[in-house]
Amino acid sequence: MACLTPFQTLGPFFDFGLVIVDGDIIARPGARGHQIVIDGVVRDGAGDALPDALVEVWQANDAGKYRHPADEQDRPLDPAFDGFGRVATDAGGRFTFKTVVPGRVPGPDGRLQAPHLAVGVLARGLLTRLVTRMYFDGEPSNAEDPILALVPAERRSTLLAKSVAPDRYRFDIKLQGEGETVFFDV
Repeated sequence: MACLTPFQTLGPFFDFGLVIVDGDIIARPGARGHQIVIDGVVRDGAGDALPDALVEVWQANDAGKYRHPADEQDRPLDPAFDGFGRVATDAGGRFTFKTVVPGRVPGPDGRLQAPHLAVGVLARGLLTRLVTRMYFDGEPSNAEDPILALVPAERRSTLLAKSVAPDRYRFDIKLQGEGETVFFDV
């Protein structure tokens, strides 16, 4: 029998099993906070764009509150903010999310963390989901973030989204090799 679908470790099911409608919209128009767009490309170790990866993000709202029952902080929820997004990359390995800059949240030791998004990646050849963080380049509180401080200084740039316009950031993800994005063992 001829091969009907490309080989993927996890299976060729992203389009109907994991992709969600409007998964690129984390904060709808009217959400509180600074509305931004995050664009990026997922690349393999050779630098080639991956047209069949899945990117997820999870973040707090602009007040620093997660839409999750375990977040018991006395901070407001925003009905126009979901906090979660999931998209498949396009033919050029590109992804986009529409959201707001998140507020600072307490870390494991209670100290405030810099604004960040948790990012998950599923792609062909991966046996597990990769997890990283996206911070904002130039954010003053990055210097005191307890998680970012665990990353060797020479590799921190792989976790920083660069501002490319007043309301737009670029965050590329490289799965391995030279310039590999830092991934966390969670």
